[in-house]
Amino acid sequence: MNTIIINGQRITVSGNNVSIVGNCVMVDGQTVTSGLSGTVHVQFEGDLSSLRTDGNVTVHGNVHGNVDAGGSVTCEQVGQNVDAGGSVACNDVQGNVDAGGSVRCGNIQGNIDAGGSIRHQ
Repeated sequence: MNTIIINGQRITVSGNNVSIVGNCVMVDGQTVTSGLSGTVHVQFEGDLSSLRTDGNVTVHGNVHGNVDAGGSVTCEQVGQNVDAGGSVACNDVQGNVDAGGSVRCGNIQGNIDAGGSIRHQ
């Protein structure tokens, strides 16, 4: 079991594929909460399989699959690709990085497409 914290409310979930789209937070395709407004703060305790969000995201852990964000992405390890509308700051990425802004990462196994600067850590 994992824990997702949405605006301070702790919810135990069994999945680890997280989508935050519009005013809805889903885990493994199941709606965890909806009707959210304003700035939504989401924390996930445990590693993620995949992550998709309309906005910026910070992951204090690893994402084993893809990260798809409308804004900027900050995370540790990513097992597949990162697609971000903003900047990307990660440790290692096993796939490609496509960023609308700058890219600051450790090792990237795939290609990098950045709208801004590229810096390896």
